[in-house]
Amino acid sequence: MAITLELVKDLPEEVDAVIVPACSDRLGTGDANGTDWAYLRSRGFEGRPDQVFTLPSSRTGTAVIMVGVGPAASVGPLALRRASAVATRAALRHRIVASHLLDALAEGTDAAGRAAAAQAVAEGTVLGGYQFTKYKSKAEPDKLERVVVVGTGGKRVQGALDLGRRIAEGIVLARDLVNEPGGSLTPARLAEAAVEIAELEGLQITVLGLDEIVEAGLGGLLGVNRGSAQPPRFIELSYVPANPRGHLAVVGKGITFDSGGLSIKSGAGMMTMKSDMGGAAAILGAFSAITAVAPRVRVTGYIPTTDNMTGSDATRPGDVLKIRNGKTVEVLNTDAEGRLILADALSLASEAEPDAIVDLATLTGAVEVALGNRIAGLMGNDESWIEQVQAAAAAVGERVWHLPLPEDYRKRIDSDVADLRNISRTTDGGSLTAGLFLREFVGEGIPWVHLDIAGAAWSNDVDGELVKGGTGFGVRTILELAKHFKKPR
Repeated sequence: MAITLELVKDLPEEVDAVIVPACSDRLGTGDANGTDWAYLRSRGFEGRPDQVFTLPSSRTGTAVIMVGVGPAASVGPLALRRASAVATRAALRHRIVASHLLDALAEGTDAAGRAAAAQAVAEGTVLGGYQFTKYKSKAEPDKLERVVVVGTGGKRVQGALDLGRRIAEGIVLARDLVNEPGGSLTPARLAEAAVEIAELEGLQITVLGLDEIVEAGLGGLLGVNRGSAQPPRFIELSYVPANPRGHLAVVGKGITFDSGGLSIKSGAGMMTMKSDMGGAAAILGAFSAITAVAPRVRVTGYIPTTDNMTGSDATRPGDVLKIRNGKTVEVLNTDAEGRLILADALSLASEAEPDAIVDLATLTGAVEVALGNRIAGLMGNDESWIEQVQAAAAAVGERVWHLPLPEDYRKRIDSDVADLRNISRTTDGGSLTAGLFLREFVGEGIPWVHLDIAGAAWSNDVDGELVKGGTGFGVRTILELAKHFKKPR
């Protein structure tokens, strides 16, 4: 669904619905914008976040969609993005909709604040209208084509609406990739999607096929791929502005389907494993919008991609793999495969000597047990870089929680026959030992952060801007990091 967003000073005459924000501590009395506040109160509408109520206007016949935004003091970009998504879902049967959400901003909000709010409204509009209906034989098309945002601010606010739309479209791309079945989104198709993005955005791209992966010595990727009928790919994308002020490397896990390999998952455990390339999807979504954000730093993306299957020559428990940086790994559980392909990617990223690295991976079920499915686990080797990633995630509303990398846990991944084992000797602390494993493949002195998005990459329900399926988690954090990147101290 392509929605156009336009800033207008006054409410147009020809609209099918009007979105009106309501602060929980400032509910009106009487009638405004065709809205009977007393009636709304009688129906239990109190202006709480996520509350939405649609009623026809007694004046014009235009539908009025009331959406709660909570207390006036808490209304900011994140609240408006959520309210915009909720209201848009209620508006999908209308063709032209006017939004008054910017009216909820406090009087005196400066130009930068209005622009940030407009960007958020645009993001919420696009994400609230998202549905994955590609495989529905009788999908009912949405009618919504145009949203006019009523407010002031001229070119700056219109530019913010355009930027918000581009970022949200990057998230939509990531969601589409995650939602695509593993049987159709093969490693080759994921690489084709990356090429399409690079051509459209004018980015540099290199895609390694099987022979080049062998030549590059990517033993982790090759080991995971052994049981698959689909050849692997390794994708490297680069955005290079004029006179870059630094170099940020982003690494994403690209397991297009995870059966667990010979350490096979249960049937229930496989049901959402098309989402095991959520890290790769986030990187591709971010690169699809990176020219719109136009950061002043070079950004390079590294995506190793394969599926993890149970073919006749699949890697066996006890096999030893040699990673790109020369370290050897004893594979004792083939379902701990993501760290093996990330080991190669982190090694390659380190060889480029970037100023910092961040990786995103649907890596461990343990992180979802610890933090649920709305918060990503964050680990790293440099406090200033950890703080920068935390700040970027907080600014865009993608929640992360800093987890430790305890040095005394490191011995849990010592192998009797190789340099490392791919799973811990104990059953506890699985996310932490996975992080310790990845750290072994980051070049000395390079600041690095690992984001375990195993829970956050997939939603089982509708919640604010989220719908069931892929979330696109990480797209906004990557773009925010790039936009405000500072070389870690």
